[in-house]
Amino acid sequence: MGILNITPDSFSDGGKYLELDAAMEQAHRMIDEGALIIDVGGESTRPNADPVTPEEELERILPVVIALVAEGVCVSVDTRHAQVAQACLEVGASIINDVSGFRDPEMVKVVAAYDCGVVLMHMQGTPQTMQDDPTYQDVVNDVREYLRDGALRLENAGIAKDRICLDPGPGFGKTADQTRMLVYNYFEFARLGYPIMVAVSRKSFLGTMYDLPNPTDRDQVSAQMALLACEAGATIIRTHNVAKTAEALKDLRPFAFISLGCNVALVAEPGEELEGKIAMINQAISGICTIPDTDIIDISSYYESEPAYYLEQDTFVNAVLLVRTGLPPRELLKYLQAIENSLGRVREIENGPRTCDLDILDYQLYVSDDEQLTLPHPRLLERDFVVTPLEEIRPSHVLADGKSIAHDALEKSARVGWSHKIEQH
Repeated sequence: MGILNITPDSFSDGGKYLELDAAMEQAHRMIDEGALIIDVGGESTRPNADPVTPEEELERILPVVIALVAEGVCVSVDTRHAQVAQACLEVGASIINDVSGFRDPEMVKVVAAYDCGVVLMHMQGTPQTMQDDPTYQDVVNDVREYLRDGALRLENAGIAKDRICLDPGPGFGKTADQTRMLVYNYFEFARLGYPIMVAVSRKSFLGTMYDLPNPTDRDQVSAQMALLACEAGATIIRTHNVAKTAEALKDLRPFAFISLGCNVALVAEPGEELEGKIAMINQAISGICTIPDTDIIDISSYYESEPAYYLEQDTFVNAVLLVRTGLPPRELLKYLQAIENSLGRVREIENGPRTCDLDILDYQLYVSDDEQLTLPHPRLLERDFVVTPLEEIRPSHVLADGKSIAHDALEKSARVGWSHKIEQH
């Protein structure tokens, strides 16, 4: 998503694109560099910015929106005003990006009446007050709950879930440290099951982190921070410098989901079998941490699960990991099998007892069907001990073969290996 500010006072590019020709030239440049969406804004929302009337905002942006729509461009409109949103939707805008989080009931009514996308952002206070004293009990948890509740409010107003994107709002009512904490934990927002936007471009927290007082000097670190957020789960990148961002995203590694299971604890004392199984899972996770060019992004809770297929055995402890890896699937599988072997895995009975079982469930954009490796895992959607922890960390995940966890998994009563969360862990 390329940023196009039609404003005299935006913090890094104010005044550059006030004329229609200049705005269109910049939009075309960003599209040529790889932008799929152009986000048009007519009101600066930097800290302490002066508010703009809807009439003035429309005077600035409507000609640009009309011209871009006429060229078939997907246009997002960055506005807090229902009047502006409606006027832009009427001429063909596709998305409304509201930094105030759709607090205005009139704005909710407008977007509910159109088949448009919406970006729900978190901001504490208003642009005039947001940096006075931003305070949170737990910034990640507080912002996540705000976004979750806001999305449910929009759904209750008739806006379909698949129209909603969430933006944690880096720099909006947050200190530099609070913003950094948000970006490092984007996987927490991806757990909500909506597309997540990363909008860190040229923000002041990057200036603080890297001693870059000039906003236009922050494009490279902005791109690298966007890459970090994308590895954690962000899927839409709002940026001033599309070219540098696209270049950084070439380093984005594929994701893979890995299931872990254990029902044989080699060193557990009587009465401590559960703890022993959990310890074995932890050892496997430690092993995964040593796999080259592979990073664990998220880990589900641990679940105690009934045995499946071969029923005459003890209950299992199961979990699912999300990793980003530079290894191809078969090479990743070899490392996982080596970890299994190091933990005493013995394959005597099919689906029988095991100290550690590590399976690749899904690998981004990769489908295979052979004796060595079948992906996505052929029994994934029938196994409750896989579906339940996977839904915990990515509730709307779509597998590489196009099947949806939310829609294609068997009903819980029909699944094998029923599981329940081990709350103390």
